[in-house]
Amino acid sequence: MVLKKKRREAESKSKSIPRRQESPIEAMIAALSSEDDGKRVKARHSIVAMGKAAVPLLAQALRNGDTLVRWEAAKALGEIGVSEAAPPLVKALEDGEFDVRWLAAIGLIGMNIRGLKPLLHALMEQGDSVFLREGAHHVIHDLAKGGLRKYLALVLAALENVEPSMGVPQAAFHALEMLEKDNLISDTWRHASR
Repeated sequence: MVLKKKRREAESKSKSIPRRQESPIEAMIAALSSEDDGKRVKARHSIVAMGKAAVPLLAQALRNGDTLVRWEAAKALGEIGVSEAAPPLVKALEDGEFDVRWLAAIGLIGMNIRGLKPLLHALMEQGDSVFLREGAHHVIHDLAKGGLRKYLALVLAALENVEPSMGVPQAAFHALEMLEKDNLISDTWRHASR
């Protein structure tokens, strides 16, 4: 009898507390963990169609414990391609899963110069991160093939050096300084770090 009374009290309390409704984008993010490939791809395409508005939740999804969710989030951020997607993609270059790191690098390559500022800034601050340097090498190697070569050649050489953790931060700083001087990217990072 006592158990029934406690159960009724618990049920009445749970009915009186309104549950927060999951937003459509949150439902789509949740679908990124589906084992159904079609459902996952459909959810990713819907998220990508939302554009910039989806970036914060995708950035959060990159911290999910499920590798599949992180993989889909990195792919979606790369496909969205706005500059706001660059910082979470740079962070994903340090993911424990190679496939997630690879997709983050591909996304940054697709962003071209829009992804360089956060990448160079990360190299300045975390030049000792092996995963970050490996991903940055992939990105910078591809971007240095074009018109950005004169800006990125020293960073690429530092990344390929025997002891990259020593030279990479300095080379990244120099590249960023040159890009700012030529007005290819803004120098707002300096103000944010003060």
